[in-house]
Amino acid sequence: MKINFTNNSNRSIPRRYHIMFWISYFIFEVIRWGSRYEDYWYSFQSNLVTVFFTMILVYVNIYYLIPEFILKKKYKRYVLLFFLLLCVWYIVRTACIYFWINPDVWPESTDEETGFSFNHVVEVFTIGIGHTALFTAIKLTADWIHERKRVERLQEMQLRTELDFLKSQMQPHFFFNTLNNLYALALAKSDDTPSVILKLSDIMEYILYDVRESHVRLFDAITYINNYIDLERLRFGEDIDSEIDISGGIDKINVPPLLFLPFIENCFKHGIKKNNNVQIKIEFINNHDEFLIFKVENTFSEGTDEKIKHGIGNKNVRRRLELLYNSKFELSTKIIDNTYKVFLKIPI
Repeated sequence: MKINFTNNSNRSIPRRYHIMFWISYFIFEVIRWGSRYEDYWYSFQSNLVTVFFTMILVYVNIYYLIPEFILKKKYKRYVLLFFLLLCVWYIVRTACIYFWINPDVWPESTDEETGFSFNHVVEVFTIGIGHTALFTAIKLTADWIHERKRVERLQEMQLRTELDFLKSQMQPHFFFNTLNNLYALALAKSDDTPSVILKLSDIMEYILYDVRESHVRLFDAITYINNYIDLERLRFGEDIDSEIDISGGIDKINVPPLLFLPFIENCFKHGIKKNNNVQIKIEFINNHDEFLIFKVENTFSEGTDEKIKHGIGNKNVRRRLELLYNSKFELSTKIIDNTYKVFLKIPI
């Protein structure tokens, strides 16, 4: 994952946290060196200078050198400029301590060393490099966490958008089929037309309102399937033989809306070409592994194998399952002796 050091990335750490961090770091350094050498006043003065200039060194590295040179793969320039920055940082830091605090810029040294000596330069450079590396690592980690959360939010939004799109595809598809059924009954002047309209009204209420939720009660989904089968039965009469078996408690189980409908639609879409009887068997099994198993079987007309396998409904269902459950589901379809069998297993 690429960490962006532009101005937008600054928002990953609000300004107040920067202030709190440096104040805490300053207090810690004052107490640490003050207690070590029993001179809190000198520790306060010297750290006031060193922490301030260290903060400048760190921010120049994070917000200028890294985005301008490291991210653009200009590594030699980065090393050169960072070394020059360290030199300037050392000179200004040491001069401020010398003129404002104490001419002895290294009183804590056990040897007789003075400012601008080789050992002093190496010591201060080491401190500067160490602090820069540490605080840059902290900023990198914070930006990485911020970027990861942002990507996760975008993925979640994309997931929700795609799921909504897939559901919106299925709803017109269903209404189109049902209105065709109603039209056929109206042409035949069937006495069942009012019943069809009432059931269609119930189904419309389910689709227009309940499917807005990410999950619905399994009980409602089964009721919806029953209503749909009843609508088809009113059209085809005795040609339909359906059975729904339920094993285990389903009262507290929630499932994605419109997940099982495409398989039920296929039973009617492809099951009445040459066979006078459409046999449907649906099983909902709540097993002990916290999985829900859905099975459906139906006879179908010869020559519709590819249509069943590659229908828009089946593609939508598989895509929705991938988005919802990643790889934690099983979906298999088989054709055996002119019987189309679906097996679906999803986590509860």
